[in-house]
Amino acid sequence: MIIMAVDLGLVRTGVAFCDESELLASPAGNIEESGERRLAEKIASMAKERGAGIIVVGYPVNMNGTIGPRAEKCREIADKIREKTEAEVVLWDERSTTVSAYAALKDSNVRGQKKKGIVDSMAAAIILESYLEYRRNTAGRS
Repeated sequence: MIIMAVDLGLVRTGVAFCDESELLASPAGNIEESGERRLAEKIASMAKERGAGIIVVGYPVNMNGTIGPRAEKCREIADKIREKTEAEVVLWDERSTTVSAYAALKDSNVRGQKKKGIVDSMAAAIILESYLEYRRNTAGRS
């Protein structure tokens, strides 16, 4: 199944997709939209265009496991996405994904504006990789 992941940001929202086999999560760019309704529409539209059956929304739980204002905002946007799509929408713990994305880009010598432009989609790919690993590890379990 094709699965889409989004890393919601204040200015940019990173997007990633996996292939039908659910083996490869690939960054797919950014959506530059700050209006929540319009952002939800763009995410739903992109998911439909690509045939995604699941949209995984990064959920920034605090390091101590509590839910803060940013996580609440992500939940609200996820609800708006649900209103606009037939795909299943899943909130997924994204703790440390942006930090991991920055580390991966540093290791690959990506710098400056180029880094800023791809870090969000890299974070979305990391969120998606985590979700895919979960699906593989829980396949067939009830």
